[in-house]
Amino acid sequence: MEPAAPADARRKELGAFLRKKRERAVRAEYGLPPVGRGRSVGLRREEIAFLSGVSVTWYTWLEQGRDINPSRQVLDAVAVNLRLTAPEHDYILGLSGFAPAPREAPAAPEPVPEHVQHLLEALDPAPAFAVTSTWDIGAWNRGYEALFPGIASVPAPDRNLLRLTFTDPYVRGMLPDWEVTVRSFLADYRAEAGSHADRAAHVELVSRLRQDSEDFARAWDDHEVRRFASRARTFLHPVAGRLDFEQHQLVPSDAPTLHIVAYLPAPGSDTRERMAELVRQASAADAAD
Repeated sequence: MEPAAPADARRKELGAFLRKKRERAVRAEYGLPPVGRGRSVGLRREEIAFLSGVSVTWYTWLEQGRDINPSRQVLDAVAVNLRLTAPEHDYILGLSGFAPAPREAPAAPEPVPEHVQHLLEALDPAPAFAVTSTWDIGAWNRGYEALFPGIASVPAPDRNLLRLTFTDPYVRGMLPDWEVTVRSFLADYRAEAGSHADRAAHVELVSRLRQDSEDFARAWDDHEVRRFASRARTFLHPVAGRLDFEQHQLVPSDAPTLHIVAYLPAPGSDTRERMAELVRQASAADAAD
């Protein structure tokens, strides 16, 4: 027997998943009485079809994995009425060829989970930090603080990667390729910001930067968009001198609103040793204080 085509396999999985979720639904949570011999768990197909605004026949075909093409609106309705979690909702959308549902970002940045902070610290002395969807810097390690000693003293509302890159003279002075770097940053950020371009935090960030930096306003108006790609980064540190890194970006699966940015010492350079010495000096200064 030939294996099922990918589309057939996805339809079968979608049907099996929806059926299992329907059979596990608690009737009392829908205000429905028990059925049969007092069965309190499980919705009938006609019940979920009625709630979702589709015919029983069509919904039956959906669960059977028939070759039909459910719209995103119908899948959203089914997800709501089966009370799927956000990952489950995204799962059925993905099985049907749709992008994940957009999620409203929190009104204010949430604290960075402790395990993410542990990951940052494990990367020392390589500089690493965590940013939110609007690139607010929420956590960092000793290596990053050694690279940018003032990061801890920056007021939280201003502790934003774009803002620091465009308005902090110290940061600008460390970037020999500042013009290239900021345009790459903006292209990366704009690619990520498309799903939340109407959110207050994004609108406020762009508005403030337009007022505070003519360079930002000009670059932003070029509308460059580019997905992030790992790349070489060079800093000219006032103490350690030239530092060569590879920049990488990770998204924790259990904290998807955060991105971890890590500057790993470039192979063949003495950057790791220089960073280790910077961290040692910073720790000694803290101990003396």
